[in-house]
Amino acid sequence: MKLYEAIFDLERLEVELQDLISKSEKNDFWSNQQAAQLVLKDISQINKKLDLFGSLENDLTELKEISELYKDEEVDNSTSKEIEESLSDLKKSIEAFEVKIMLSGRDDNKNAILSINSGAGGTEAQDWASMLSRMYFRYSEINNFKAEFLDFLDGEEAGLKNCSILIKGEFAYGYLKNEIGVHRLVRISPFDSNKRRHTSFASVSVSPEVELDIDVEVEEKDLKIDTFRAAGAGGQHVNKTDSAVRITHLPSGIVVGCQNQRSQHQNKNAAMKILSSKLYDLELEKIKTKEEKVNSQKKEIGWGSQVRSYILHPYRMVKDHRTDTEIGDVDSFLDGSFQDLIEKLLSSEK
Repeated sequence: MKLYEAIFDLERLEVELQDLISKSEKNDFWSNQQAAQLVLKDISQINKKLDLFGSLENDLTELKEISELYKDEEVDNSTSKEIEESLSDLKKSIEAFEVKIMLSGRDDNKNAILSINSGAGGTEAQDWASMLSRMYFRYSEINNFKAEFLDFLDGEEAGLKNCSILIKGEFAYGYLKNEIGVHRLVRISPFDSNKRRHTSFASVSVSPEVELDIDVEVEEKDLKIDTFRAAGAGGQHVNKTDSAVRITHLPSGIVVGCQNQRSQHQNKNAAMKILSSKLYDLELEKIKTKEEKVNSQKKEIGWGSQVRSYILHPYRMVKDHRTDTEIGDVDSFLDGSFQDLIEKLLSSEK
């Protein structure tokens, strides 16, 4: 995607901006203050993108004029170096802008609720789920997002059976939405006394955190609410009373929980937010399935369904099966340094 190609996206954004401005000018706009605030937030974000595009255009024009000015003249080293540095900086700015333009989906600018479930492989898979949770926490830290466990269930011997992580930050969902799918690990198992190679799986799902303008109807009669004592990660900050909450949505079978807050009331509110996000995501998935006739992202957690493989033995490599990208620095990847692949996935999706 080039800067001039982004114009097509900007035209769509300009149309969307005019629609939002029209909404804001209606007499009853402030009758729902929460919805109004969200409209104003969307207007602000679109204006930022349009202003940034105008600034990049001006910089590009200015640099072109300077290059034309010196084209037929001998340039001293300091001037030449200054032009090269300006060009390099502008290239980086344009690349960053292109990524922002690709993040123009309805929910891309929202926080993300990322869930990990261990699959085939027993203790080995539960340890792999724990490794993935650490990877996403490190990714969040590197990219200035805030991440926190909302719920987790410890493995029987090690690792995690499942967990939910709230990742807060601008475009968190947009960046992480392509992590959905089955992640496969191949390594010499530290839990096998015979040091044999094992293959294990974990699935990752990502939902946008539901905002106040999303109307998700959840009836009390459809809920089964259980309370229990918080355990696992959290240490001294975990309330030792029966403050943890698990909610089962009976019609859909979705189970969510939260135990990292200090009171049962806070945990219930957080769990309801997770449930609303998952129900919202479920409705979007139904629409997507109807349109595409196929839902290729959510598959059985096992062989043949992985979106990415992490090979630690007999060689070391991460392979993303959607883009055929192969990455040799597995340690850095597992330590959260995979933004380049995130952007490549966005570009291929575009």
